[in-house]
Amino acid sequence: MIRIRQGQCGGPDLVVGADLGATWVRVQARRRGKPLAPFTSRAAPVSEIGKLFHALWRRRGWTSGRVGALVVASRGVWTAGERRALAYRLGGLARRVVVLSDAQAAHLGALGGRPGVLVLSGTGSIVIGRSPRGRWARAGGLGPLLGDEGSGFWLGQQWLRLTTRGEDFHPARRLVTGPNPVMRIASLAPVVIRRARAGDARARAIVRAGQAHLASQAADVAKRLRLDRPVTLSWAGSVLDDRWFRAGLKRAVRRAGLPARWQPPREAPVAAAARLASLAAPARPRRTASRGAGRARRT
Repeated sequence: MIRIRQGQCGGPDLVVGADLGATWVRVQARRRGKPLAPFTSRAAPVSEIGKLFHALWRRRGWTSGRVGALVVASRGVWTAGERRALAYRLGGLARRVVVLSDAQAAHLGALGGRPGVLVLSGTGSIVIGRSPRGRWARAGGLGPLLGDEGSGFWLGQQWLRLTTRGEDFHPARRLVTGPNPVMRIASLAPVVIRRARAGDARARAIVRAGQAHLASQAADVAKRLRLDRPVTLSWAGSVLDDRWFRAGLKRAVRRAGLPARWQPPREAPVAAAARLASLAAPARPRRTASRGAGRARRT
């Protein structure tokens, strides 16, 4: 569970939130509550994210003393041990560093901290829910080797499996053997969705299967958390930004037997991380009335 206590006496001047997705790294900073110019970069391995952040800090003129809190919403972390390990590696960037799953940040941003289920489908996919008491449950999110059904990668992978035959293997081989094959295969998802929308039977079968996987996972998470019906659902990720795909998911959720009340996402994960950073920042020390008073307290 995520526990962030708001500091007393007002927070520091500068806080930073970051979203480490599979395709992009997004950073949003706030000074005295006002957002600064955002930063976006191609995703880097989580193990190397410290280098990217240190370079950004130097470019912006930030120091660990000036940044009151850094909240990082990262892919590939879920357990307390994983969160602590990444927070330790980033410890020199701010007075307080908090790490949480990118899926949790997406949920908190989409639903504003309220209970419900978030369906996330971008390069990867995961369904994550939160109960009224703050208990979390998830389905999927196992990565491209073990799952990610209904994700951009999964849609592209299924299309390649279905359409690659004989000599047609060479274009697919270039995708697989080139740099960052997961991202390159996921980039086929918009093509698959467009073909499905245009009536291509093969693409439509893939899209419907992906929607059915996501709907089944949403029903499973809602059942495990015993959420009241209708369940509040929201969405995130580039695949679900497509309105036609999203409409198909809503139909699949009904077919899965889950009464749902759909809510558009309130804010992006990086904005949620920046908002949490404002709450996580240590308080500014109280200023003494005079130097004499300060000396009196120290004696």
